[in-house]
Amino acid sequence: MQRTDKTNYYLDIAETVLERGTCLRRNFGAIIVNHDEIVSSGYTGAPRGRKNCIDLGYCVRETLGVPRGERYELCRSVHAEMNAIISASRGDMIGATLYLVGREAKTGAYVANPAPCSMCKRLIINAGIRRVVARTGKAAFTVTDVNSWVENDDSLSGRFGY
Repeated sequence: MQRTDKTNYYLDIAETVLERGTCLRRNFGAIIVNHDEIVSSGYTGAPRGRKNCIDLGYCVRETLGVPRGERYELCRSVHAEMNAIISASRGDMIGATLYLVGREAKTGAYVANPAPCSMCKRLIINAGIRRVVARTGKAAFTVTDVNSWVENDDSLSGRFGY
């Protein structure tokens, strides 16, 4: 038996967390780890007490044909990263790693080019999380230094005409 490396161990846990997701489009699981201990977890789902898309039987963004990465204000769900962050204290997140895994709801395939949305990036930065590890295949992943999001601030790119 071959022992799983630590990165894939944590990604496997995040992948198990995503199985609680309730999105009809894509489900993500996230865990925050600091000092080799799991601080919190989160998955994609509607705010507490509200109906989930799987309960309603439809996804507003899917129905309207909204492309990935756009119009998140129409989504019923709280993202996995957000749920993990709101379940942890900031002190436990400073210097931590967020592990993220996403699967397409219809096919079960890993989400291509998984990355936090711009809203989640802002929360991750302010939470003090140091890096994000995102699964791209069963044993493949990307590692992003969160500081690169601060240094390469895409909100200042001018593409919105501000």
